[in-house]
Amino acid sequence: MSRVPTLESSVPPPAASEAPIPLVDLAAQHAPLHADLLEAFERVLSSQSFILGPEVSTFEAEIAELIGVEHAVGVSSGTDALLLALMALGIGPGDEVLVPAFSFFATAGCVARVGARPVFVDIDPETFNMDVAAAAERVTRATKAIIPVHLYGQTCDLDALSELSRAHNLPIVEDAAQALGSGSGPRRAGVVGAFACFSFFPTKNLGALGDAGLVTTRDAALAKRARLLRAHGAEPKYHHALIGGNFRLDALQAAFLRAKLPHLARWTSARRENASSYDALFAQAALPYTLLRTPVCKYGHHTYHQYVIQTPHRDALQLHLQREQIGCEVYYPVPLHLQVCFAHLGQKPGTFPSAERAAREVLALPIYPELEPFQIERVARLVSDFLRQFQ
Repeated sequence: MSRVPTLESSVPPPAASEAPIPLVDLAAQHAPLHADLLEAFERVLSSQSFILGPEVSTFEAEIAELIGVEHAVGVSSGTDALLLALMALGIGPGDEVLVPAFSFFATAGCVARVGARPVFVDIDPETFNMDVAAAAERVTRATKAIIPVHLYGQTCDLDALSELSRAHNLPIVEDAAQALGSGSGPRRAGVVGAFACFSFFPTKNLGALGDAGLVTTRDAALAKRARLLRAHGAEPKYHHALIGGNFRLDALQAAFLRAKLPHLARWTSARRENASSYDALFAQAALPYTLLRTPVCKYGHHTYHQYVIQTPHRDALQLHLQREQIGCEVYYPVPLHLQVCFAHLGQKPGTFPSAERAAREVLALPIYPELEPFQIERVARLVSDFLRQFQ
């Protein structure tokens, strides 16, 4: 039976009681994998095949099986995955693409990069994901795709998204950069859209030792087109049927990811346990909802890429935690519709209130798998004690 945490239950080692707690600790993750990662490096070095090749194709097969899709295309980053998906769907000038107003910049940036117009949609204030009902109201004749973001490790409402897609014949491009292994009911992130896009940035739940990404699809024709576009649209070499890009995945990153992939289920389980501990500790603190909101798990398979709390005293709390050497971060401080580069789209403050409130109030706490119970309890205690002054 797992231990029920309390705010005073854990006694840390003396030297660790006030030690810094980082937001992410990659050294702790990589230390026990040192030999496996070195073996992966040596294997690629010996092969002399450094870009694409057997290492990448094997990783593609392994990750496709994990996600539950027929086709996986390894690419150079999560951003390039989004760009490649839009290019493969033929999205371009004159087209509109629905995107959430609150997400990492690449979601909307890639739409603009292909010459299309990002059309912003407010978010569900509980999950921070796209409000599908609000998205339906933004559909026009120019709308050519929807990019929902499965933010922080929780999917959007996949059933509602599928209904919206069918009603308007709109392809879905799932931005699953933070959601490998997440799901809604029996369905997992990556199987609903025409494409899904994943990131293996080093701090992701499954992270490379550099940039890497993935495009998945269940459509053989779309997979073939994506593979073609990944390498400048050339088939055979130097014969270009399409204008693509250089989105190829390095063999070395694929090898590192293969070394880490067998550990993903254990890491995900640890993240969920850590989130449960935070939930129990904050419930024990009994702070009012107006002072502290903890993550809401609506759709079952939350993988907690981030454990994000919400408080109107976010900035003061962040400064307090930083002074106590607790890693924390704001994902994201400016909603997309208020970014300077999108000013020409004419969206003003107040247009998307849920997104704007999230940008003012969210704060990510350490949630990485290697966290010790006493570290979680210390973070929860510091947060709770600080916010009590505002009751």
